[in-house]
Amino acid sequence: MQENRRSRTTTQGVQRSPNRAMLRAVGFTDRDFDKPIVGVANAYSTITPCNLSLNDLAKRAEAALKGAGAMPQVFGTITVSDGIAMGTEGMKYSLVSREVIADSIETACGAQAMDGVVAIGGCDKNMPGAMIAIARMNIPAIFVYGGTIKPGNYNGRDLTIVSAFEAVGEFSAHKIGEQELLEIERRACPGAGSCGGMYTANTMSSAIEAMGMSLPYSSTMAAVDKEKSDSAARSGEVLVEAIRRDLLPRRIMTRNAFENAIAVVMAVGGSTNAVLHLLAIAHAAQVPLTIDDFETIRQRVPVLCDLKPSGRYVTTELHRAGGIPQVMKMLLTHGLLHGGEITITGKTVADNLSEVPDAPRKDQDVIRQWESPVYRQGHLAIMKGNLAAEGAVAKITGIQSHQVTGPARVFECEEDCLAAILAGKIKAGDVIVIRYEGPKGGPGMREMLSPTSALIGAGLGGSVGLITDGRFSGGTYGLVVGHVAPEAQVGGTIALVYENDSITIDADKRMLTLNVDNTEIARRRSAWKPPAPRYTRGVLAKYAAQVSSSSVGAVTD
Repeated sequence: MQENRRSRTTTQGVQRSPNRAMLRAVGFTDRDFDKPIVGVANAYSTITPCNLSLNDLAKRAEAALKGAGAMPQVFGTITVSDGIAMGTEGMKYSLVSREVIADSIETACGAQAMDGVVAIGGCDKNMPGAMIAIARMNIPAIFVYGGTIKPGNYNGRDLTIVSAFEAVGEFSAHKIGEQELLEIERRACPGAGSCGGMYTANTMSSAIEAMGMSLPYSSTMAAVDKEKSDSAARSGEVLVEAIRRDLLPRRIMTRNAFENAIAVVMAVGGSTNAVLHLLAIAHAAQVPLTIDDFETIRQRVPVLCDLKPSGRYVTTELHRAGGIPQVMKMLLTHGLLHGGEITITGKTVADNLSEVPDAPRKDQDVIRQWESPVYRQGHLAIMKGNLAAEGAVAKITGIQSHQVTGPARVFECEEDCLAAILAGKIKAGDVIVIRYEGPKGGPGMREMLSPTSALIGAGLGGSVGLITDGRFSGGTYGLVVGHVAPEAQVGGTIALVYENDSITIDADKRMLTLNVDNTEIARRRSAWKPPAPRYTRGVLAKYAAQVSSSSVGAVTD
């Protein structure tokens, strides 16, 4: 092993110092001071089912690290539950938690001069938060995903957390009764694991696997299955070997690796949040990546997987059909993946996929055959226009109409919009505008799952457009456009929209247009003044003061 790692210098250079006394108190013996010190960043909590089983994975990883000749040091990091916070003021802390997680892992590993880190996370922001820290520190690292939840079931149909949100809209539209609403709520989340469709958590776990920073097949395993625990143990062993080889994250997280991750996100029909998070991780890794790169890759990569929210299947079914390696092998076979990139296993992408069939099994249709994809091009489109000069992100698949021009229905926050939908005040052909929900304006860029699910439940998902400088949950679908930048708080054109202005959303042309004369827009801009910050102290105020535009990942450094 190379002796230039910081902790090796530290522990071996203070053979008689008090530092060693402190380490003895936590279990080090004389023989342990020559071993690599490896952090186990454990995001376990009972706050959310996504993280409920992480402590068991941390214990397996810890034991495997010891068995492989390392000295693990376990420390905690935070999580918040997007699903529980959704639609409330608490959701403003969700994206902020990504930065807190990244900062906490960097702080612990940096302060203790660790040789490597196993980062274990389950909920949406755990993964990009851990990856941002890993990219910043550039010490040997591996990510362990907590695993997906198994689906609930009611009346013969699989349920996910989004089923509960959509049921609220159906109930408000008098399509289902109170008893059915209650039964769906009771059954939607049957146990531990992250939300079960190709929502943000499963999207990001898939992207990290595609990038080479987690083990093959690990991103789609169910949280409660034994193979997930076994994978955590194997991850510890693989990391010790990476430390011995001095295999650093930035050697793995190359520009080509990010392109692989984006290609897989497109192929599985992943969350719009992947754009935001991959831009932020690339920024931390000092890899040149722009929002326009997603559009370039989208145009050449088909959607191969028929997964919720807009499709039929959940992530456990994708796993049984061959998981992310099967998707990657199809992309590799057809020249849409960089096979020569090194991965945390020490092997290249192509080597890891060498025994995976070129085509998926024909006895399933979760992963489509290459000649009959769900869609010929990717689903995450980068939209621009006078409403989004820096760009916006939309899912343009799984929608009935690709173009809408209608009167703007303007709301200054999510809550007011949801109340209008539930009260039946939104009509077919309307274009909803939810603003001052961006990174600075919210602050925290809340996800608009409650309004979009209410639209779906009310039967308006295909006839009403929605734009926002906030985000969408991975569970969102419909003619909706998020991440509008510049955001309202900094004077983006979205701040200048008046009630009943004409707005066009054109998914085919990838245009987002306020149909108002440029002279009038300029007049409105000259009269506009930024509203006072919603928070003046605490973490949300600090975040709002530091955060960048969503078009570059909403980063804070």
